[in-house]
Amino acid sequence: MPPSADMTPHTPKNKGFLPLLVMNYLLLFVGSVSATLLSKYYFIHKGSSIWVATWVQCAGFPLLLPPIILPYVLNLTTRRPFTQFTSKIFFISIFVGLMLGLNNLLFSVGNSNLPVSTSSLLLSSQLVFNLLLSVLIVKQKVTFSNLNCVILLTVSSILLALGSSHDKPPGLTRGKYFVGFFSTIGAGLLFALYLPIMEKVYRKVDCYSMMMEMQAVMEAAATALSTALMVWNGAFGGMVREGREVFDKGERVYWVTVAFNVVTWQLCFMGTAGMVFLTTSLTGGICMTALMGMNVLGGVVVYGDKFGGVKAVSTVLCVWGFCSYVYGIYMKSKKIREDDDDEDRTEMIEMGRNPSVRNGEIHV
Repeated sequence: MPPSADMTPHTPKNKGFLPLLVMNYLLLFVGSVSATLLSKYYFIHKGSSIWVATWVQCAGFPLLLPPIILPYVLNLTTRRPFTQFTSKIFFISIFVGLMLGLNNLLFSVGNSNLPVSTSSLLLSSQLVFNLLLSVLIVKQKVTFSNLNCVILLTVSSILLALGSSHDKPPGLTRGKYFVGFFSTIGAGLLFALYLPIMEKVYRKVDCYSMMMEMQAVMEAAATALSTALMVWNGAFGGMVREGREVFDKGERVYWVTVAFNVVTWQLCFMGTAGMVFLTTSLTGGICMTALMGMNVLGGVVVYGDKFGGVKAVSTVLCVWGFCSYVYGIYMKSKKIREDDDDEDRTEMIEMGRNPSVRNGEIHV
C-alpha cells in the first residue's frame, strides 16, 4: 500500500498523486495487455466457454483484500477497513458490481461470436458514448484536447478493425453474428455508463483505500452473478472436462492459464478504477482505448500476428491521440501550479506591505 493511500489524492498538488497515478496506469497497462493475450491463448488452444471467460474477469477480487487489510493489521494506518461504508454506498457498490458482471457476460458473448475486426470496431464506439455520458452525468468539459483524442482513438480503432477483417471465427452463422453484435454494443454502452457513474460516486470518497474497498465489493457482486451463472450452466464441471479432454496444451497449462487470467483481469479493473478515482472517467476510457493499439502489438510479438500498413497507421494514430491528451493534462496542471504560485506571491507582497495581517487575522 503506497503511503498516500489514506490521503485524498484527487488533486495534483498532493505529493502522492503522481506515484499513485503511475502505479495505477501500470496496473491497467500490464493487466489489459496480459489479459488480452491470455484470453487469446485460451481460445487458440480450444478453450470455448463464455461462462469461464466471464467468470475469470471478476473472480480475482480476493487479491484486493491483503492491500486493504494489511496496513491496518501492521499498524501502518489507524483507518479500519470497510468501516466508512454507508448503506447507500454499499448498495450502490452492489448495483454497479452486478452491472459490471452483466457487462463481462455481454463482452464474452460478443467476443466469442464476432470476428475480431467487428468486435474491435463496435467496442471503439464506447469512447464516444463515454464522452457523451460524462458530459451528462459528471458535467465533463469538452476541450480541444479531449475531443481531438476521442476522434483520433476512434479512427485508430476503426482502422484496426479494417486491418483485422480476415479474422473470422469458424462456424459463424447469421444468428450468432446478431447475438454477438448486440451483445458487444450492450457491453460498450454499459462500460461507458459504468465509468462516469463511478466518477460521480468516487467524488464522495475521501481516500484511495476506500476506493479499493468499493472495488472489492463491486467485484464480489460481479463474481456472485457470474458464479451463479456458472453453477446454473454446469460450467464448473465443464471446466474440468475442458481442461482434461479439450484444451490441447494439457490440464496443467489449462489451470495455469485460467489462474493468470484471473490475476491479470483484476489488475486491469483495479487500474481502471484507480484512474477514474485519481483523474476522470473520460481519462480512464481514453487510457483503455489507447491500449487497444498495445494489444495489437502484443499479438504481433507473442503470436506472430500480421502487422500491415493499416495496423501501423492505426498504432500511430493511437499513440498520437493519447500523447496529445497527456500533453493537454500536463499543460492544464502547469497552469494550475502557475496560478497557485501567482496567488502565493500576491499574498506575500500584501503581507509585506501590511505586517499587521498574518494568516488572515488582524494583529493590533
